[in-house]
Amino acid sequence: MTAAQCALVVDDERDIRELLVVTLTRMGLRVETAATVGAAKQQLAQQPFVFCLTDMRLPDGSGMELLAHISAHYPMTPAAMITAFGNVEAAVEALKAGAFDFVAKPVDLHALRDLVRHALKLRSERGTMAPIAATSNEQAANTAIAKLEGDSAPMQALRQTIAKVARSQAPVYIWGESGTGKELTARSIHDLSPRASGPFVPVNCGAIPSELMESEFFGHKKGSFTGAHADKVGLFQAASGGTLFLDEVAELPMPMQVKLLRAIQEKRVRPVGAAGEVDVDIRLLSATHKNLAQLVDEGKFRHDLYYRINVIELRVPPLRDRGDDLTALADGILARLAREQGIPAPRLGASAQRALGGYAFPGNVRELENILERAMTMADGEVIEAGDLLLPQQGAAAPASAPSEPTVKAPAPAAPALATNDGGVTEILDVEPGQALPDAIEQMERAAIEQALVANRYNKTKTAAQLGITFRALRYKLKKLGID
Repeated sequence: MTAAQCALVVDDERDIRELLVVTLTRMGLRVETAATVGAAKQQLAQQPFVFCLTDMRLPDGSGMELLAHISAHYPMTPAAMITAFGNVEAAVEALKAGAFDFVAKPVDLHALRDLVRHALKLRSERGTMAPIAATSNEQAANTAIAKLEGDSAPMQALRQTIAKVARSQAPVYIWGESGTGKELTARSIHDLSPRASGPFVPVNCGAIPSELMESEFFGHKKGSFTGAHADKVGLFQAASGGTLFLDEVAELPMPMQVKLLRAIQEKRVRPVGAAGEVDVDIRLLSATHKNLAQLVDEGKFRHDLYYRINVIELRVPPLRDRGDDLTALADGILARLAREQGIPAPRLGASAQRALGGYAFPGNVRELENILERAMTMADGEVIEAGDLLLPQQGAAAPASAPSEPTVKAPAPAAPALATNDGGVTEILDVEPGQALPDAIEQMERAAIEQALVANRYNKTKTAAQLGITFRALRYKLKKLGID
């Protein structure tokens, strides 16, 4: 056994030191121990360690002091913190001080083994044994951060925070308004983490029917219920070794929250119809545009699950707080759309820049993309002016310190009147009783599109703009609905 395979355990409680020594020895590691900060520094100076595990409170100082020392003098050595159960603040401070992860007392051995495996993986990636791989990781990291465009102070702070939290294995709760880029933030955390070579599995919790959630998350065995014609791997298993991103986590029904909490705590799942459980190794990221803390207070979201997923909270700023980024964002979006369509990139005229600067963007970056895509269609030349943007009428802009639930909402595009009765009341559609919802929606779309086509003399460009959809989307719907 070489010195490079040695771990350092720092704790002033003898029983805990012995437990950790036995566990790590069984994993094939040699273990050195220390009971104080001073003794740990001496051990670190004598030989290299593959990782260090330190308690928070020590007789002659704090584990934070030791973390800072390791980060400054032994950056190749990953360090993790042992914290008191439920002490989220201490765990977050440890991560900010340079710890790659933490484990709570009483120490769960299953969680400890996972921590050790990730420490060894992180150590190998930091090492000089594979410089080509290190260069590849650095390039991937730069690419991930570059996707979060903008040089405003909020975006610089967001990128710095992402770089810090990516090093750890702790769950991250990402909150922000719709369209701010929460999934892109989650992908950046994954791409910068030691799990970057593993899968990134995003799932929209609001898009899964409640009766199928358990099967989707945990998988099922063949014959476990009607329609289960084959074994299915759940999302937890699909993300094993990587990152599971739960978008719109506030939409989870209460029964599923209970099962999800257990899966996160135990790191095991039981597929529907299976006799036993399956181990999973994931890092959990979650996001929502709703105020999750308020939902907890209202009894609509479990407080124990909230504290489990919200170890680190990350806020993605709304576009109205990023005024300095607006022009650069718009230019980048126009350039990308032009490349996709194979046309020269248009530019924003002075009137368009003023109009965008005075708009609140309740839909944030996603709404900016939609506005610019529509404007490219409406513009007569290579310059987009204010009239081409077709900005919706807006009320007062939401304050910069608005909660995660948007307070300003863009009104829907004006739909064409499909029929008018004698009383002057617009009737959208007379849906027959018992008609299937997909058929009813298709009937409504067909009527709306045909009416808009007639109103615009069959000009597809103007029809798409009036309906509030892209030209490409209109072409797709015309083909799908068989409209000539």
